[in-house]
Amino acid sequence: MDQILGQVLRDAVWERLDMLADLASRADTDSLVSVARSELPRLTEGWRAMLSAHEPDERGDCPTCSTRWHRCKAPCSVWQVAHEHLVAGGLAPQQDLRHPWRRTRSTVPSARGTKPAQSETTGRHALIPQVATH
Repeated sequence: MDQILGQVLRDAVWERLDMLADLASRADTDSLVSVARSELPRLTEGWRAMLSAHEPDERGDCPTCSTRWHRCKAPCSVWQVAHEHLVAGGLAPQQDLRHPWRRTRSTVPSARGTKPAQSETTGRHALIPQVATH
């Protein structure tokens, strides 16, 4: 039952994102202004809530991504993806912020229809691609 509910939740979120992307590319100016006024505050609050859950603890670990047996040092993949999309704009090659001298390829699927890698479909954060740290 949890698996079905989880899939319904994920599908609803993907559909909402698809609808917003479609509006952004096809809507007239007045519609865009209306959507921006209603949706931007919701999207920013959503980002803030998600990022708050991934704020580093006193040891510098992400409490959400860390497990009892494996500590995940900040910035975790959620913060890295947030930086890439909100600050860098997705234009620059993705960087591992823990090792800024290393450049990695983007692991974020480019479109909803892109089949995710096996590592993106299982695990604690299945919808958040992990950044390669070679």
